[in-house]
Amino acid sequence: MIFMKAFSIFEIRQIINGELLQGSDDFVIDYIPYYQKIRRKKRNVLIFIRNKSELDLRYINSRLPCAIVTDDDFDILKSIKGLTIVKVKNVRSAFWNFVHYYRELFTIPVVAVTGTCGKTTTKEMIAHILREQKKVQATKSSANSRLAHLHYLLGIDDYTGAAVIETAVGKPGDITYASRFFKPTIGIITNIGACHLNACKTIEAYVAAKGEMVSCLGESGVLILNADDEKTKTIDLAEFKGKIVYFGIKNQAYFHATDIQYGKGGMNFNLKVKKKSFPVFVPGYGQHQVANALAAIAAVNEIGMDIRHAAKRLHSFNNLGRHLEITTGYNGATIIDDTWNFNTTSLEAAMQVLNHASEGKHRIALFTDMAALGEYSRELHREAGEIVNKYGVDTIITIGNRASEMAHYTRDLGLKCNIYSFYKYDQVYSLLKEILNENSTLLIKSFGNNSSMIELASFFKR
Repeated sequence: MIFMKAFSIFEIRQIINGELLQGSDDFVIDYIPYYQKIRRKKRNVLIFIRNKSELDLRYINSRLPCAIVTDDDFDILKSIKGLTIVKVKNVRSAFWNFVHYYRELFTIPVVAVTGTCGKTTTKEMIAHILREQKKVQATKSSANSRLAHLHYLLGIDDYTGAAVIETAVGKPGDITYASRFFKPTIGIITNIGACHLNACKTIEAYVAAKGEMVSCLGESGVLILNADDEKTKTIDLAEFKGKIVYFGIKNQAYFHATDIQYGKGGMNFNLKVKKKSFPVFVPGYGQHQVANALAAIAAVNEIGMDIRHAAKRLHSFNNLGRHLEITTGYNGATIIDDTWNFNTTSLEAAMQVLNHASEGKHRIALFTDMAALGEYSRELHREAGEIVNKYGVDTIITIGNRASEMAHYTRDLGLKCNIYSFYKYDQVYSLLKEILNENSTLLIKSFGNNSSMIELASFFKR
């Protein structure tokens, strides 16, 4: 349960310049719901009624005693006992005045993490490292929608030592909007691939949407960037007055990983910072996981944590489920569950891990269509086919038209493999039950909200 710093109605009125129409100035508020349909069983709430469509009498009655802020005359509300009413000139301005006031109460480091891949993992790594020494407010899993921003902001209180916020891009303006709530002091862009092109329309617009992070940091802000990522290099940094810190594997960077090796349960590497070298182990497989660890260590180092101590703490990190999660499953087969997300950036990481985990066994890759690509869908599925061809696979199984085209494109490129294209999941179950054994490794790759593939992965991991 989130508990904000409590305010009396009198204190809130001073912040938003409101007039008390009904109720008591002594009434104490300890939660402000942003969206009334989120049915948390909580009273002592303050509800901003931004327009008539948001006037939900059933919701208000279920939260009594409570308070509302409005810029309209709703006579029907004046008959409700236990309801405090505060009137303002403009309710939207009043809302943002309160948000800005609340955020300015706390002079703590706030890390905002975005990127096509790795943002949730990097955010979780940062929070895990910092929690040894501080109370940390962080977004939960990948729940990072606009409707959740206020909820997370109000979770910051006098005991909070740092905040770590995942800022996704569903459409242009999302990072700018999130930053109005959180006012980040450190921004991270893990990488930029291609995703959400149905809303951003073009790859260039998607890059620009991720690049909003640059303008959201003040002159004292720190921007942490991937030195290996080509699209990140196209972001205009000319006007940025803060500090830029690079991390990388292929290219030289301030936080540079070398001697990368697969270990038991994760990756071993040497972290080079200036002329010093630190041995690091990060749970989870793949070079992308090393990049996530570099970004996380860079962030906590900016907050003041010693690098060696951060690396030691990272060793106990629990890697996230469905992120290239490797288990021994059906008929003794090795199962790689990567059903969290599917784009070309994450596909390259998955194919690298498939080749490592297979250890010469029969490699099977199960793909759905990639989602939210707009008019770039065909082009990016062909790019995905090129990635699969680059790393190789013995059997491809697909569900969906685009995934089928992707698989057959690998054959055009010269890849010799078995291809099975289906449109019903029971056909996939039947085939996998027939071909999976201890001499096979299966990669399951799909976009994150595909419940059918999540269920399938769960079945074959058992």
